[in-house]
Amino acid sequence: MAPPIRILGLDPGLRRTGWGVVAIEGSRLTHIAHGVIAPAPDLALSERLLTLFEAVAEVIAAHTPHEAAVEETFVTANGQSTLKLGHARAAVMIAPARAGLPVAEYAAKVVKKALVGVGGADKAQVAFMVARLLPSAGPTTSDSADALAVAIAHAHARTARRLADA
Repeated sequence: MAPPIRILGLDPGLRRTGWGVVAIEGSRLTHIAHGVIAPAPDLALSERLLTLFEAVAEVIAAHTPHEAAVEETFVTANGQSTLKLGHARAAVMIAPARAGLPVAEYAAKVVKKALVGVGGADKAQVAFMVARLLPSAGPTTSDSADALAVAIAHAHARTARRLADA
């Protein structure tokens, strides 16, 4: 059997970026770690983005993932907010890319469907399924639960691709 693959899931946000690391070995999924990166709100945008980048780089150094998965930006009615979220997403995507990790991207609906079975699931349903699939994760915030959900969705997608290729 192949050694476990560690996956870093990221739920980007300028105020709070959730991260979670899981390991997959065959069909077995294991929680490794999770947390939230929260840059100081009084920092300039460039400094907040640098904080996100450096903190994700620290997570990568500490937990040595093999792959990363990031939730895609959703477009809001407020173009300025969408643009800022896009900046945060770029900052957290560059860190794993710089570390040489492949970075997959998933729409929120795809992540929710992979975990809950419905693309329109709410945050409470996602958090419930994360707790069921990773009971050793203990309590999570909505940001870290979302990041773990992205990692789980990627684990399921890579397993499905492997089975389809067989």
